[in-house]
Amino acid sequence: MSVFPAAKEDLSPLFGCAARFKTRRFAIFFVLTVSAAAFLLFAPGLRQLRSLDIGVGEVASVDDPVVPGRCADTSAIPATAPHENVWKNFDVHEAVAIRRWLWAYKDANGRGFNLTSETAATDLDNSISLIETFSPPKADVLAYFDHDGESPQRFAKIVLMLGRASPPAISQYLLGPLPSIISALTLSAAPLELRPLKHIYTRPDVPYTARIFPQNVSYTEKFLLGLMAPLHNATQDLLGGVVGWGSGAGQDFISPPTILFSGTTPFSYDGSFRRMWLQLKQNTPGSYLKMLDMNLYVDLTSMDPAEWYLIRMVYNRQVFATTEEFLEAYTNGTLKRSTRPDEPASEDTWAGRERKGTKRDLDERAGPRQVSFNGPRFRVDEDNQWVSWMGWSFYLSFARDMGLSLWDVRFRGERILYEISPQEALAVYSGSDPHQGSTVFLDRGFGMGITTRSLIVGYDCPYEALMLPAITHTESGTLLRQDAICVFERDSGKPLSRHTGYLRGETGATKGYEFVVRTISTVGNYDYMFDYTFQLDGTIEVRISASGYLQGAWWDDTQMSYGTKIRDTYMGSVHDHVINYKFDFDIAGTRNSLMAISLENEVVQLPWFEDDWGQDVRQQKIVRKIVTNESEALLDYPKNYEGAYVIVNQEELNRWGYRTDALLINRSARGYAIHPGMSPIRLTNLDSKRTENNVNFAKHHLAVSRRKESEPCSSSTWNINLPGAPPVDFYKFFDGESIEQEDLTAWVNLGTHHIPRAEDSPMTLTNIATSSVLLTPFNFNDWDPAMESMNAILLTVPEPGEEWTGDENGVEIEYCLPPRLKKFSYPVLTTFEEDGTPGDPARVHQMRRQAESYHAIFAASDFQTSKAIQPRT
Repeated sequence: MSVFPAAKEDLSPLFGCAARFKTRRFAIFFVLTVSAAAFLLFAPGLRQLRSLDIGVGEVASVDDPVVPGRCADTSAIPATAPHENVWKNFDVHEAVAIRRWLWAYKDANGRGFNLTSETAATDLDNSISLIETFSPPKADVLAYFDHDGESPQRFAKIVLMLGRASPPAISQYLLGPLPSIISALTLSAAPLELRPLKHIYTRPDVPYTARIFPQNVSYTEKFLLGLMAPLHNATQDLLGGVVGWGSGAGQDFISPPTILFSGTTPFSYDGSFRRMWLQLKQNTPGSYLKMLDMNLYVDLTSMDPAEWYLIRMVYNRQVFATTEEFLEAYTNGTLKRSTRPDEPASEDTWAGRERKGTKRDLDERAGPRQVSFNGPRFRVDEDNQWVSWMGWSFYLSFARDMGLSLWDVRFRGERILYEISPQEALAVYSGSDPHQGSTVFLDRGFGMGITTRSLIVGYDCPYEALMLPAITHTESGTLLRQDAICVFERDSGKPLSRHTGYLRGETGATKGYEFVVRTISTVGNYDYMFDYTFQLDGTIEVRISASGYLQGAWWDDTQMSYGTKIRDTYMGSVHDHVINYKFDFDIAGTRNSLMAISLENEVVQLPWFEDDWGQDVRQQKIVRKIVTNESEALLDYPKNYEGAYVIVNQEELNRWGYRTDALLINRSARGYAIHPGMSPIRLTNLDSKRTENNVNFAKHHLAVSRRKESEPCSSSTWNINLPGAPPVDFYKFFDGESIEQEDLTAWVNLGTHHIPRAEDSPMTLTNIATSSVLLTPFNFNDWDPAMESMNAILLTVPEPGEEWTGDENGVEIEYCLPPRLKKFSYPVLTTFEEDGTPGDPARVHQMRRQAESYHAIFAASDFQTSKAIQPRT
């Protein structure tokens, strides 16, 4: 039996031939009509698809028969900042003009600085180390911004390395006031004053021994070459490699060396000496993880490299006073040999970023990406680096030491913060070997601005993000990163608020859109991602996340208490990260106070409770206190976070506020709370000599001081090498002054206690190595200002048998096709010579040297056949 239904009886004979022809003509006419209609309907879309270079097959499965058009342009909407950016750094031409002025400068006695070109200078020369905009006084800025005053005068911060001076010195100056247009001609005609910059330091004079980078690394490399030359055979045998030369010509370099040096800081305690621990490591990808069991302690104090010398040498926990003593033990067989390190192999990529392991299901598909179908919702003045989004606005600036800062941060027209800026990034290590046990890094010294890297579009920032440049002028010349900063709006993926209820107006949600400002600094082994996230309710989340490589160590059983083994001979060392931030609050003006809120338990008797429960009620209550004195404002978060710290203006109340004079507290005074987020830690070890006075900011969760122009930063470029006598001693800010209804600054720490794990290999993960704080309105408003958002829905509860309906305020997501993604590109670093001409593109080894510094001494040497400096014995 057929599975098809029986055919209907053929009725054509009943109608005759004419009927058949008529039916056939009707069928042909119907087909032609449908074809024409389809052509008219779809042809415009097909033409549009061709113009977009999108194949028909790519949209053939959509349900909507209307082919979508191109989405709105996602470029940021241009805007004009309300004022000039008074914190903006100098451009290339301005820096060149200032540099030329310094070269030509003569004092009243006709003496100049006798400067050497930065590219040719050594530690024995005088050279320019920094040219940078000096932030104007806050009072002048507020007069300009708020009262239509004149634009503040501009000054340049100048740092000179005076190696020829007697004694050698690091000298800092302020140059100004600068003319509104800066050029060689206008500077020569202007009545400029060059005066020492001392008022921002608690110790103004910086000893030359505290300098960070050698002006010319060749002296250091020649000295180490002289130390290591006799050890060639021993290091090849014991460590599987050599430092910088082959076995044939004695002192000739090979390229690349198989072993490098990695140095530690601090170099000094108080500037009376300059010394460094150096550990050998393999020169292969991920070298930070591949430390070797040999350490040297060297003295580099003298200005004459011929007087530098080895203090001691450590191998397998055996201490030797000289290399000769070590070689004697090696030769006569009394040396206790350490485990030979894992052999580097060309195919061994465990420490690199090549993809590893088994492919996951469907992972060959690209993941979701964000598209702004209706176009961007933020405005930018790129020249002034001013941004506005959903009631927020702020300016950006960029500096050598800590990179990105935010200024004049406003919400709904009111200034909330005058300044948000990172101050220092501290890393303190522990270990049973010389390198780990002596390492304290303060990355401000290395320069988190000059180590800021170009962001990878689609990975570091969304494809739609706007990229902004950053510029610095240092001993490395002028460095211009075109994609140093990204700004973008994102959907947090969760509602900012929501509820399901059953009375009118109770049910709905507000979308959790956020606006992010991001930059990333790669300081040696670590990558620090700085995020500033603005939210619709007036909250700002400040977050730091870390990735990159651990500082590795040589593994043996004595290291068990100080880290985690990640390979047969390598480990990751335990360490603390503390990143200090400055928050200059202006809550309803500059007159602010610090309110400490605590939760306390109480027992009360209430007459309306019956005997079945007893009349005693045990509960918590809120206790509010105004902290009146700086000496009381070095603070830790309450135990179990049972409380809060709030910056308030006692003279400004919200609509529901009332005054309680007996308690000297204004209830519902407008304020912003400092709300700890993820991992709100402080430094663990508070008593180390290597962190005695230079990181006092890190010894508390937060602190609040009266704002002063003489206290702009909690650290300095040279605090790293002067723990006993730092240029900025944070504790000296706290001298008993009143902080009640004064202009206040909060200094807040983020960070992590990094206990290494195998999953930190090859690189640390940003989901765990992260810390945050939220600055959130606390009675600043009368109600939740996020309720203003039109990107929200209000649901209406249906009657039985009806459907739910929603009101989305007329906001609809456009149905459109986003443009194709641009082909991947990564911008090169743009450099400029001292005269402003473009610099030559850097070679790989030059980029590595600039990036890794003391982490990779001998990574690449430009003096291929230079003779070694023989160390003093």
